[in-house]
Amino acid sequence: MTLDLVAIRARLEELRLATFVQEEQAKADSAPVQLDQESVGRLSRIDAMQMQAMAIAVQRRRQMERDRIDAALSRLETGEYGFCSVCGEEIAPARLVHNPAVVTCVSCAK
Repeated sequence: MTLDLVAIRARLEELRLATFVQEEQAKADSAPVQLDQESVGRLSRIDAMQMQAMAIAVQRRRQMERDRIDAALSRLETGEYGFCSVCGEEIAPARLVHNPAVVTCVSCAK
């Protein structure tokens, strides 16, 4: 199987855009929790704070994924894409098709 680098680049850019869209859709979830005890009971406020914490954690994971995608796009530009960052061997094309931002071969990932 030969890699279609144009298709890989398009997929990476599509995945990157999706992270921005998801972030915009989730902005309300990570907004500060109101302190007004009259409009929200104590347990409801605790629930809201937990939801906020989870939304912030998801946002961090999304940023990490975007960083991995940016790194993959950078490797495409420099001609280093498709090679394991640990051992330097080629990464199996099927692995790259499944996850185009992956940086290690299967052996090194274990």
